[in-house]
Amino acid sequence: MTSPTTALRQFSLRSMRHSLRDAEALLMAIFLPTMIMLLFTVIFGGAIDTGGGEYVDYVVPGVILLCAGFGSATVAVYVATDMQNGIIDRFRVMPIPAYGVVVGHVAASVLRNAFATALVIAVGVMLGFRPSADVQQWLAAAGIIAAFIIAITWLFAAIGLASGSPTAANGYGFFLLFLPYLSSAFVPTETMPSWLQPVAEHQPMTPVIESVRSLLEGRPAGNDAWVALAWIAGILLLAMLWSMRAFRHRGGGR
Repeated sequence: MTSPTTALRQFSLRSMRHSLRDAEALLMAIFLPTMIMLLFTVIFGGAIDTGGGEYVDYVVPGVILLCAGFGSATVAVYVATDMQNGIIDRFRVMPIPAYGVVVGHVAASVLRNAFATALVIAVGVMLGFRPSADVQQWLAAAGIIAAFIIAITWLFAAIGLASGSPTAANGYGFFLLFLPYLSSAFVPTETMPSWLQPVAEHQPMTPVIESVRSLLEGRPAGNDAWVALAWIAGILLLAMLWSMRAFRHRGGGR
């Protein structure tokens, strides 16, 4: 049997090639969050009060997480497509770990998201984003962002495995993309209607965004970081268990 490391490398390269061929989805995942940031900072930024400071400094962490969601959503479609077209069944009878195709999709998506995140930050800097974080805070923020990207990518992979078709996978995953809008990504939660504030404050996106925002602004993340890491760990564990169960349920094998 082909070693897991070799199989993972080949499956990751396969997923990257598919991404490059699907130019429309790749451009959408990379440039749509950038356009959203331009929309909020250039057009809406002057009308939004965040309680002090430049709005671009406030909004960049939220756009980074939004970028992760858009970039990871394509994994659900790619995985569902592989499950539907029968390529997984072919991999099952070959001397390779068939589940590696899912891991390959996740690994390729994480690489795409890393590039998109760097692009969002670069555009933010051009728009006036001036983080005051030191090296340790940058590393901590990068670690939280990377962990979130991995967790949300696995969640979309599980959705793709559990869905009956690529269209259904795209539809189910679409609901997750609304979470950043119901968080502190674009406006402080205290400015929201009273009935919506508990939803915004007690969902996973808000503590992740707030911890990244605090670190990039050079402030301690405090309890937000621990809450964020707890949410990320829970999502990752649930997503991996769900994906493995769905993979076995839809054909069994390695």
